[in-house]
Amino acid sequence: MSASTAYLLYAIVISALVRPGDVQRSRKMSKSTAPAPDRVELDDLLEEVGHFGPFQLWQCSLLLLPVIFTAFSNLCYVFTAGDLHYRCHIPECETTSQTAPYSPDWLTVAVPFGGKPELPSKCERYQVIPSSTEFVCDEHRFNQSAIEHCSEFVYADPDERTIVNDFNLTCDENLWKVTLVGTVHSIGQFVSLAMSGIISDRFGRRWTLLLCVGVGAVLAIVRSFATSYQTFLSLEFVEAMFGSTSYTTAFILSLELVEPKLRVIVKSVILVAYALAEAILGLLAMTFRDWRTLSIVLFVPGVLSIPLLYTTVESVRWLLTKDRQSDVVNILQRVAKANGRPPLPSSTLDEFYLQQKAKIDAERSDGSKGKSFLQLVRETCQHRRLLLRIANCAFCWFTNAMVYYGLTLNSVTLAGDKYSNFIFITLAEIPPSLAINFILNRFGRRKTQCGSLILSGVFCLLALTALKDITWLNVSLFLMSKMAISLSFSTLYIYTAEIFPTNLRQSFISFCSMVGRFGSMLAPQMPLLQTLWAPLPMVLFGSVAVLSGILILEFPETTGVTLPNTLEEAIELHNRPNRRSSQDAEKGAYSSPG
Repeated sequence: MSASTAYLLYAIVISALVRPGDVQRSRKMSKSTAPAPDRVELDDLLEEVGHFGPFQLWQCSLLLLPVIFTAFSNLCYVFTAGDLHYRCHIPECETTSQTAPYSPDWLTVAVPFGGKPELPSKCERYQVIPSSTEFVCDEHRFNQSAIEHCSEFVYADPDERTIVNDFNLTCDENLWKVTLVGTVHSIGQFVSLAMSGIISDRFGRRWTLLLCVGVGAVLAIVRSFATSYQTFLSLEFVEAMFGSTSYTTAFILSLELVEPKLRVIVKSVILVAYALAEAILGLLAMTFRDWRTLSIVLFVPGVLSIPLLYTTVESVRWLLTKDRQSDVVNILQRVAKANGRPPLPSSTLDEFYLQQKAKIDAERSDGSKGKSFLQLVRETCQHRRLLLRIANCAFCWFTNAMVYYGLTLNSVTLAGDKYSNFIFITLAEIPPSLAINFILNRFGRRKTQCGSLILSGVFCLLALTALKDITWLNVSLFLMSKMAISLSFSTLYIYTAEIFPTNLRQSFISFCSMVGRFGSMLAPQMPLLQTLWAPLPMVLFGSVAVLSGILILEFPETTGVTLPNTLEEAIELHNRPNRRSSQDAEKGAYSSPG
């Protein structure tokens, strides 16, 4: 997706979701009411320079590119390391394995069949009975009570190449190597959580974004030239460390230059862009069946996008923490000029900077005088209700990650065309992304989280009862389950940020998110569980999702409730009647967790 296409998409979405009357009222307010001289907030200045003008539109459009590349990075291994349909080559009945058809008429007498629908065994064949008659393949030629393994194979689609046939990772004894790729990728994402935070705090959000997009794309391209499984796996790990980091950074940069009431819309657009990128991945995989070619097609645009991303601006809030006043002023004046607004008065900017600096100094002073992190953790351990809430939160993150990624990965194993199934399953994320604001306001956090988890689990279990040969029914149940878990995951980011105290919120959410990564590490191993019992993955997804949904009822409802600042307030959330203003609720609900 080019930058111009992204720009057009943003323009259409914003035009549809923002009413003209709101824009006119917003502009009138900005002209008639300047920020109060005694209190100047960044959101006030953003209103003055243009709440969502050409500058923000261009900035947010460019930042969709890292979101798209992150989707490619996170799920590319579904196709580069995907299993294939193949069977034993029968030299007594056919010539070379490269030109032999996958399903000749005589195949049922030479190879055992099994599964639903029945498919030829991948690695077993019937033992041949010595015969003087050449190339006569019937039941008299094979001993169907004696089975032997084979080492040469005929593939259903000779043009489709993954690491399975490139690195000879065939049969059950090599299945663990294939599934390990997804787990190693998730481990790389796990490591990137700490790495990205350190880099972005030290060098800034913008440079972190450029580094991760550029290095991640280059590593993915280099991976396409891997000549061994070990090299491929090593590059998969390192690429995941960089490639999966771009999303959060782009997300933060996108939200920081728009006023609070538009952040919900921007967040929804980002979620939709991510889902569309997953669908584009499926379309490209359908077109380019060779995994090496696919990798190059997916990630060369990442390298080419660096000059465009270089034109984005640094996080204003990060610049403030680094005492870079001139850079903050330059960015705000640049935004005003691009949006056709008058320059901000120097007195207003000076007052804003002094207030922000005083606020940061006060926070640092309060932090040094307050309780240490270890003291707060020790106090937390003394409260049983809060400990159970943390454990419940961690289990919920684990469940969401495992079911979300598990359904996406399992979509390519459904009956029918695996590419179409993958595309449909990823597009199922779009409706929840667009409807989450309405659903949360209508039903609240707890009911939405509980209901979406239970629905996802029920649809997983219903899929087990559906007849395997009714493709449309199986795919439909998968779609319903994926829509429900997507809604659950989107709610989770908001909900769990509202149930912990301010001074420990970041730490607890990071802990729960890290536990969730173990769910995404486990999801690629589902094919191994299928070798034990075919329905086991869906039974696991369904039962764990239903259990987690029931446990969510122990969480307090936080819709409209003031965010807790202390341990005591967090513990008493169940009994707190006070409400936030609509503006505070919006800011609290849709800021990034922590």
